[in-house]
Parts: sequence; structure tokens; C-alpha cells
Amino acid sequence: MCIRDRLHIGHYVGSLQNRVHLQNEDKYRMFVFLADQQALTDHAKDPQTIVESVGNVALDYLAAGLDPEKSTIFIQSQIPELAELSMYYMNLVSLARLERNPTVKTEIAQKGFGESIPTGFLVYPIAQAADITAFKANLVPVGNDQKPMIEQTREIVRNFNHAYNCDVLVEPEGIYPENEAAGRLPGLDGNAKMSKSLGNGIYLADDADTLRKKVMSMYTDPNHIKVEDPGQIEGNMVFHYLDVFGRQEDQADIQAMKDHYQAGGLGDVKTK
Repeated sequence: MCIRDRLHIGHYVGSLQNRVHLQNEDKYRMFVFLADQQALTDHAKDPQTIVESVGNVALDYLAAGLDPEKSTIFIQSQIPELAELSMYYMNLVSLARLERNPTVKTEIAQKGFGESIPTGFLVYPIAQAADITAFKANLVPVGNDQKPMIEQTREIVRNFNHAYNCDVLVEPEGIYPENEAAGRLPGLDGNAKMSKSLGNGIYLADDADTLRKKVMSMYTDPNHIKVEDPGQIEGNMVFHYLDVFGRQEDQADIQAMKDHYQAGGLGDVKTK
């Protein structure tokens, strides 16, 4: 997010492409953090995973093009004021409002919490609001699925400023991917989202052999049993990813593949 001239991003949100682009514009100051405290909301009994992930996520950021000379990269837990601010915000948000957040509802269902939802997980939108507003950021690069989070942050800002008769907090705006499909990629299995915690993602650290195995396991059309059978491209992860990542100069070839697949005569192995 930009605080007039600043940008704040958490590792759990946003378009990395937008982050890299914005860090290279002089008018922004960008803050990127590794959200180890938030990771505890569903990994509290497995802290070693978080310890390892902090370094891995930092390496991913660097590999993707984030430059520590241009962006401030820090660990969430090293700024105790963020947790303190979250505590103040909790008094401004009702339980019913948290339960209505569609992003949280979706993630609770995906993780299978049932009635045993960790309190920290339910209130993480409040913690996310603290992560954003602590830097008075006005822009936050996020995926499209995070729109409810940005709106909840804006509500907290308005409630805080009204309750304390001040204008100290800044209402942030989201910066969303131009490609709607890229806002939140579904997983290799075609379900939910691509996520390390769900085991259905491709990672920057994957070697060539691992990458090939993952691509070959990608969900396509379960009814496309024979090569000569017509296939569906809707819900087919191969074509979804081609739509997201295909280069402009490849669009004609991608469309030809779609037409061939739908008409029959093109196998899933070939498309992968």
C-alpha cells in the first residue's frame, strides 16, 4: 500500500507482478512483510513449519524480482506494535461482521475447521487491517479475492477515526490484477485456490522433474477419456493457466488448441 507515497503488502495477499512493478516507480515506498504471526492462525501447533517458511517466502520474493534496495522487507512478528494495534481494532468489529466476511467464510470451509475455528483465524482480517493502517498506506496490491478484506479495513478506519474524533488513519484502496483470472489461481486439482497449505500449487523452488510431475497431474476434463472425444475447456486447469500466463504472441496457438480439444482429437498429455 502507498501512504501517499508508500506501498504495503503482506505475503498472503496480492499480485506479485504488481508489487514488482510498483517498487520500480519512484513515487512509491513499498513495505513487504513476511506474515509469520498470521501463519500461526492455522499452524499454531506446527511452529517449525513457520520458521522454515519465513526464509522460503523471502527467497521466493527475491527470485520473483523484489529488490531489498527498493522495498522494505520485514518479518511481521518483529513489529510488536502491529499486534497491539490489532487489539484496539478488535473492540470496533463485531463477531457477526467477521463471520459475514466472504473470504474468511470460504477459507474456513476450505480448511475444514468445522466448529473448531481458531479465534486467531476468525479475527485475522482485523490483524490484516493493522498491518495495512500502521503504515498509513493508501494503496494495497491484492488479489481479487481480497476485496472483502480491503473493505473491512476501510470500515475499521472509518470507525476508529469517528470513535476517537480524529483522521489519523488512512482508508486504503486495493490495486487488483488487470487479468481477472489471475486474481486467485485455482489449484492443480481444480479446487479452491492454489495454496501451499492445500498441497495443490506450483512453487518457485520446484525443480524441473517436480514441475513436470505436477503439470502431468493437473486436473483437466474427467469425461475426456479417449483422445478422439470432444473435451471441455471450462474448469480445465491446463487451459485456465494458458489463459492467465500465455503470451500475447501465443494467443492464436492457444485458441487453436482450444478449438481442437473441443472438437476432439487432442489428448490431455499433449496439451500439458
